[in-house]
Amino acid sequence: MNRACESSGANLITARAVVKDFSGHRALNKVSMEVPEGSIYGLLGPNGAGKTTLLRIINQITAPDEGNICFAGEQIAPEHRPLIGYLPEERGLYKKMKVGEQALYLARLKGLSRQDALKRLKVWFEKFEMGGWWDKKVEELSKGMAQKVQFITTVLHKPRLLIFDEPFSGFDPINVNLLKEEILQMKSDGATIIFSTHNMASVEELCDHITLINESETILEGDILQIKEQYRDNKYLVTYDGDPERLTGGLKPYFKLLKSEENGMGKQATLQVMGSGGSGELIRNLVELVEIRSFQEILPSMNDIFIQVVKNASGKK
Repeated sequence: MNRACESSGANLITARAVVKDFSGHRALNKVSMEVPEGSIYGLLGPNGAGKTTLLRIINQITAPDEGNICFAGEQIAPEHRPLIGYLPEERGLYKKMKVGEQALYLARLKGLSRQDALKRLKVWFEKFEMGGWWDKKVEELSKGMAQKVQFITTVLHKPRLLIFDEPFSGFDPINVNLLKEEILQMKSDGATIIFSTHNMASVEELCDHITLINESETILEGDILQIKEQYRDNKYLVTYDGDPERLTGGLKPYFKLLKSEENGMGKQATLQVMGSGGSGELIRNLVELVEIRSFQEILPSMNDIFIQVVKNASGKK
């Protein structure tokens, strides 16, 4: 075992202080991350932050100028390539080839026998309702259908690590949900998944951990639930019966009414605890004014955290 990888522990992928320069531009500046085995890991950041460069280094398409990548406690090497499935954001198929012929060709490149590849492809083509496309040319496929073919050929050999760069691009909501279900099933079957996306709703729905890169540097990383807890801002949603005007005039100075509305759930108010006040004290104040039906904390969304952290990081430079 390479000594630099000895402390990788339960991580399938460990990146340590990775640096990559291109023609005077630093794409990655000492970026580190730890991807626990069996997890779904979100690699996030604005356009041009360096995410795709890091994914290409993990895939050994390019090499770091400094730092190292460990795969299951070993220095990543060519023998790990068959254990990785990579779906890049910029994709392409041979347009003049037939769909089935193309899928079979790509499957054989992953080391599958013709018989095994055909058996697995049949299952996936039926699952994605693509059976009628087997003998048609790739150029006849819509963008979404072509994306399905590439997704299938990425996962077909059941790699230990799957890397998806913007996997939901080009898909309608129904097919996005189909892919999400398959990704969750692959995690359940033991795969480790890294995916890069701008869709923060998908991050919240799928990811266990994230790393956020901005301007080539890591600015946030960790367990997604712990991060949401770290950035909590003491906001609460209360559903109640009573006069909304009492909330407007009866709250103590360290409680702020942010929003008041009436919808299908009834009368609702969004409030924020300011300064030293706590949720218990807020409830005591509210029961003097209205009849509380429900009370819950509103944790910040990953989208809100993403925007806040990127703005703060950019403002410090």
